[in-house]
Amino acid sequence: MKAIIQGQETVLQQIDGVWTPEKNPEATVSVLPDGRLLLHVSNKVFTARLMDINRVEKTLILSLNGKSVSVTLKEPLDDLLHSMGLDKMAVAKVSHVKAPMPGLVLNVLVQPGDEVKKGDKLLVLEAMKMENIIKAAGDGKVARIAVDKGQAVDKNQILIEFE
Repeated sequence: MKAIIQGQETVLQQIDGVWTPEKNPEATVSVLPDGRLLLHVSNKVFTARLMDINRVEKTLILSLNGKSVSVTLKEPLDDLLHSMGLDKMAVAKVSHVKAPMPGLVLNVLVQPGDEVKKGDKLLVLEAMKMENIIKAAGDGKVARIAVDKGQAVDKNQILIEFE
């Protein structure tokens, strides 16, 4: 398995249930019973806390010494899919975003021409006295905003169209 930590790729190997970097087998990562990670690197011990996990993207956000650290995990299958060009097929091509429920558009966070990535915030929709942030399901370029701030919308009404 590979880990991409802050942009640097490291090959990991698992020995007796503990993950270690292939180039530095003295470094280890263990999971504590409370879910924190214990990192031993060059005779130093660090404790990290998992802040966020995205199982689809295989990414982790760790808090390490008060700093946010991004880790992406890549398995051999991921490399094979990439070499065959099949990883690009998994990226959703978005043509529009529809209202998931009836509500009121509180704020539109993008404009026509904006490039958005999967997970970017697009607009805020109030429904049943709760604010719902509508996010992009995939990468794309905003072609048209089909609603205005303050407008009431119905379920499945198109909110934003993409090129």
